[in-house]
Amino acid sequence: MRVGNLAGRLVIVTGAGAIDVESASGGRFGPEPQAVYDQWAEFAGWAASADAAAAQPYELAQLGAPAPAPRQSFGIGLNYRDHVAESGLTVPDQPSVFTKFPSCITGPHSDVVLPPGGHTDWEVELVAVIGTTARHVSEGAAWSHVAGLTVGQDISERISQLAGSPAQFSLGKSFPGFGPTGPWLVTVDEFANPDDLELGCSVNGDQMQKARTSYLIISVPQLIAKLSAVVTLLPGDIIFTGTPAGVGMGRNPQRWLAPGDEVVSYVEGIGELRQRFLAG
Repeated sequence: MRVGNLAGRLVIVTGAGAIDVESASGGRFGPEPQAVYDQWAEFAGWAASADAAAAQPYELAQLGAPAPAPRQSFGIGLNYRDHVAESGLTVPDQPSVFTKFPSCITGPHSDVVLPPGGHTDWEVELVAVIGTTARHVSEGAAWSHVAGLTVGQDISERISQLAGSPAQFSLGKSFPGFGPTGPWLVTVDEFANPDDLELGCSVNGDQMQKARTSYLIISVPQLIAKLSAVVTLLPGDIIFTGTPAGVGMGRNPQRWLAPGDEVVSYVEGIGELRQRFLAG
């Protein structure tokens, strides 16, 4: 099942179009995309029998973030070995956790204003959306707490990110528009193996990143187990799970995004994001 945000309304996306959930459910579920995660089990049960004939055509440009206002938004750094190597760092033995403040979360097709004087970089990521409250969850039970998966771009302004000693990550990763996600949420049952998906990213048509999520140092179930051992993961929370090698900062010479650049990001079995960058 694909669950989307169409012009701010909760929809189920099919090959024929989008089903407006509030209308199709007779008001049993409201129109707000974020609110559905607090009723996820009930919603998923109802959605399996939703009337496909209710689907209507839609414009891709109207799609928003599938979890547009998470209470918590987690980022995981240094979670692919090749990215650790290009960063000149050592493999962490625990998740390197930061936040992307929820105000930066946007939809799959967007214009992003570049911070003046910055070094803005790309980081394609698989994003997991929590569907059931998770506290002290075992690795084996972790997938049952995930509503679904989506594509994310952890856009990062490196000067802000690395300023100070010790460096802090969260502000440099949370400028307006720096958290595009989408194009929709795909439920876990849709994947033959949710732990092994190809992901990648291109800039102006040149491929910069390509990897598989099976290369994650700390897998999605392991992340959920480790995070939930410390904090309570809430329905609708999102986890950016880390980026593979190929970021601009790791290149020689380094490459930063410029006005007019377009970044296309994808995850196998989900879809793609498109971001165009504008002068600040």
